[in-house]
Order: sequence, then structure tokens, then C-alpha cells
Amino acid sequence: MHKIPSQRRRALASMVALCGCITFTGEALAGQDAGSESWNAKFQATYIWQAKNAFAAAYSGPNSLSPAHEKSYSFTSTAFFGFRPWPAGELYFNPEVAQEAPLSNLTGLGGFTNGEMARGASTTLKFNVARFFLRQTWGEEGERTVVESGQNQLAGSVAARRWVFTAGKLAVTDIFDANAYSHDPRTQFMNWALMANGAYDYPADAKGYTWGTVLEWYHDAWAVRAGRFMQPKDPNGLPIDTRIFEHYGDQVELEHAHKALGHPGKLRLLVFRGRAKMSRFQDALDVAATTGTTPHLDAVRWREHHKTGWGLNIEQEVASGVGVFVRASRSDGKTETYAFTEIDNTVSGGALVQGQAWGREQDVVGVAAVRNGISGQRQAYLARGGISAFIGDGSLEYRCEKITEVFYSWAAVRHVWLTFDWQHVEHPAYNASRGPVNFFAVRLHSEF
Repeated sequence: MHKIPSQRRRALASMVALCGCITFTGEALAGQDAGSESWNAKFQATYIWQAKNAFAAAYSGPNSLSPAHEKSYSFTSTAFFGFRPWPAGELYFNPEVAQEAPLSNLTGLGGFTNGEMARGASTTLKFNVARFFLRQTWGEEGERTVVESGQNQLAGSVAARRWVFTAGKLAVTDIFDANAYSHDPRTQFMNWALMANGAYDYPADAKGYTWGTVLEWYHDAWAVRAGRFMQPKDPNGLPIDTRIFEHYGDQVELEHAHKALGHPGKLRLLVFRGRAKMSRFQDALDVAATTGTTPHLDAVRWREHHKTGWGLNIEQEVASGVGVFVRASRSDGKTETYAFTEIDNTVSGGALVQGQAWGREQDVVGVAAVRNGISGQRQAYLARGGISAFIGDGSLEYRCEKITEVFYSWAAVRHVWLTFDWQHVEHPAYNASRGPVNFFAVRLHSEF
């Protein structure tokens, strides 16, 4: 019988202990709707075990996915505390613990297969304040919509026309690039390229969080949001650069809600622009050509550069309990990956189906496909033996990275879901000389 290492036993024990937790909510403040909460407390715990098969590889480099059979796990547990300090204000605090053992030290893929993994993962349980932010709403007019109690969401109602200001520590994707069917690796698709637009190099520390501000304007079916956030001090690093007027990540998103044949959907168009001390692939290639050496990004990280891009995001219900999504995004491809994935252009799409058709309303089936690509400059850099944050095989026979993901989420008992997930990756890290490779995962998730 396979023995679970002691670190993983402790993670599973922590998750089981959380299953005894309950959801707490508070009564409405004076001046609020009768159904609104003055405070609440929610909890989640997610354990993912993953393995991959051995696969053929003509060669490997320092940042390659290992061709050998490997196993991996991740564990996160989060508390979501919400408080309404005054009728139109909301304050949220999310303490979180995490423990991880990634495949191949989290290298060798454009679209990594576990969205719960973070750079600098530790096999010991580490504490982190994931979120601490204030949200203020004003100028409310028009028809009101009921808001249910949830994680970082106090029950109440919101008006169709309103202004919302958010400031503090959070994940940029808490607000931008959302999608009802492809956004949360704890409950939906696990791949990085499916939890957000893959080419969206949004500002974040190594754990996926940062500090910043967002202003949103809602007007019936339309919404516009703009935000500025702090960049990490170093690419994919943990310390945050607080010089938000010198190094920053800006994003603007336009959203439109609609109905197609009576079914709701949303379309979002995103543009982003980051500024930091970044390396450019062409600079590294030029220096290498002059010196006769292998190009290296660290050798040319000497001045500030901008990185720009866009993303398209569509979600659409097509029948009761059935939804589809499509995403597409592209970055300029000139500068290194600073905070997210080694992807310069991507297209993804898929569907979620709830199990009501077979008498399992809380079960979900998901099917998705992704096609990732990189710029010509990044291709040339990798072909010359260059190494970047997550990939670098020592050479490159370029092909687009293709990913297929299929999962079944089974509502085992109340508040607990067991998911079986399969991912198939062709041309890992854009290299036709390596792969294909299959990944198998089991996810245990509970929330209250």
C-alpha cells in the first residue's frame, strides 16, 4: 500500500478538521435591506493529488518538465471573513495556509496543470494573508438584484446603476477576467490557462496576490472597471514593489451582460499594460550574439519596459445547467513573463454541464481545450538555449502547446466534492521534441 508522507497526512488532517466548521452570518445593519448581512464567515479547503506518466523526450534542459513518472500534491485552506462597517461599505480579510510539492519544480509547461500551485512552493504548511481589502459602493439607482451570502460577498442587494471602489490586497483576477464556467481551479478546471486568459500577465506576487485599487461603474447591462496594482520586485518573486507610480500593472475591462434565446451570458474585453524593470528577448539575443554566449534574461534586466496585451472573454448559458465559454488573449511577446504564465497568445474554450440531467444536480462535468503559443522573439531565445522563469529545454522545435482537460466533480456528501481530472498536453513548453504527456488528478474540496 502506498504510504502518504507525513506532510501530506498533516494537510489532510487539517482539511478533515475544517469539515467540522459551520458558516456564520450576522444580522443587517440599520439602513440596510432586511436580508442583508452585517458580517459573515466562510471556509474552504482543497487538496489536489496529481501524477503524470513518463513520456518521450529527445532532450531536456534546466527548466524542462521531467520525462520521468512524477507525483505531486497541493493543499490550501482559507477563511473568508466579511464585515460591513457602515451601510455601503464592506471589509474582507482572508487568512490562508498552503502546502505544496509541484511537478518538476513547477517548470516545463506554458499552461501548468494545477492552478493551486504557486512559485516557491513549500512542503511545510505556510501562513499567508491572501486578501485584506475594503469595498465601497455609492450612487445606487435602478432595479435591485439580490446578492447571496458567499466568500468575500455579504448578502444583500445591489442596484443596476452604481459606482464601486475597491482597495487593498487581493488577486487581480478576483475582479478582472472573471468567467462563470472557467475561473476557479478549486471547483472547475485546474489548468492555469483555463483559470484566466493565459497571455494576461497580470501583476501578482509568487502566491498570486498583490495590492492595488479598482474603480467600477455599472449601468444596467454594462460595466467598466479600471485598476492599478503593484508589481513584484523581481519576476515571479514574492516581495512586492510598493513604488506603484513607477512600477505597476494597469488594466481596463469593458463588460456587457446579455441574453441569447432567453439564456444569460456576458462578454468582456480587457486591455492591460505593465511597467517594471523587465528583460526583453531581443536584448538578450543581441548581447549573446556579441559575446558568443548563451542568451540570458538576467544579463539584460537593466531598465524599465512596458508590456501590453488584450483579452476577450465570453460566457454563455445554452440550456438549463449547461454553459460554454471562449477566451482569447495576446501580449506583445517582447518582454519576459513577469508574474503569470509563459504564454504570449492563447485560445481556449469548453463547457460545464451540471448533473441534473442524470439526477445529480450538484455534480459537474467539464470539458475544455487550449491552444497556447509564444512570440517569434521568445522562440528564438529558447532555440538558442535561453532559460526563462518556467521553461527552457536547451533547444526548441517549435509547435503550439495544446491542452485538453476533462473532469467530473462528484458531490460526495454535503459541502464536500471529489473530482477526477485528466489533462493531455501535446508539445509541452512548445517543443515538438518532447511529449505528449498525460496528467491525472484527484481533488478533494470542501466549503462552508
